[in-house]
Amino acid sequence: MTTSPIASGGLRDRVGAYVALTKPRIIELLLVTTIPTMFLAQGGLPNLWLVLGTLVGGALAAGSANAYNCYYDRDIDAVMNRTKRRPLVTGEVTPRNALIFATVLGVVSLVWFALLINAFTAWLTFAAIALYVVFYTMILKRRTSQNIVWGGVAGCMPVFIGWAAVTGSLSWAPVALFGVIFFWTPPHYWPLSVKFKKDYAEAGVPMLPVVASERRVAVEMIVYTVAMVACSLILVPLAHMTWVYTVVAVVLALWFGWQTWLMLDNARHGRAKTGKIAMNVFHASITYLTILFVAVAVDVFLPF
Repeated sequence: MTTSPIASGGLRDRVGAYVALTKPRIIELLLVTTIPTMFLAQGGLPNLWLVLGTLVGGALAAGSANAYNCYYDRDIDAVMNRTKRRPLVTGEVTPRNALIFATVLGVVSLVWFALLINAFTAWLTFAAIALYVVFYTMILKRRTSQNIVWGGVAGCMPVFIGWAAVTGSLSWAPVALFGVIFFWTPPHYWPLSVKFKKDYAEAGVPMLPVVASERRVAVEMIVYTVAMVACSLILVPLAHMTWVYTVVAVVLALWFGWQTWLMLDNARHGRAKTGKIAMNVFHASITYLTILFVAVAVDVFLPF
């Protein structure tokens, strides 16, 4: 259900509404993983035009997928406090225009990759959009508490795309990075779901924190964190990383592992600070992924 369109908004407001459909903050995180992956694939500094082209194409593709998500989820967005100000809910953008916008972005991104990067990246980009829109948004999100786990595959694709942009192929190193992001996604997103559990329950979305105890959520987060750390360390022999990356990965693992343990400890003792601790873990997860991938990029240039 939407309200009447905002007629008084000017061009800047309308542009801002369409930008909001693309969920720019999510795009930023995806691009943070793409650039270091390209550095690693090159073994140094790739062609800057190639990097820029890959980032532009990736932003267009992610924007398309997110806009499709906003279009399909506009009914549940309207009943959730966290999302009720999105453009399709407020009426700043009509469903028809949002669908056209998402489709144009998607087509342009595929043509962009096919013509300016290579055909393989175009196919990977198509798979990423399809995974997020069809597999996650349309099939999994409203049907299973493991929605974000398997739906998170789409968020892992930028490392494949970045690697393929440089090499034209894939190898085991990007698979390890894929694994890092895949196992990172649940301990990143479930804390947010804990914080907004009431919203998801009212919208009928069976996120794990809605259908399971906080203790079970915390335990599963720790399990995924262990798998994530394992993938980050497997990268060391696969990509011949130096001791600098190794130390950073271990320190980050201990720090983030401690954050998830605090969440479990809080759930076990039934303390009242669940929302605050959950958001601490959420923000810590972003810091973890950012620093880890910065370490990947820096490690490439170390002489030892």
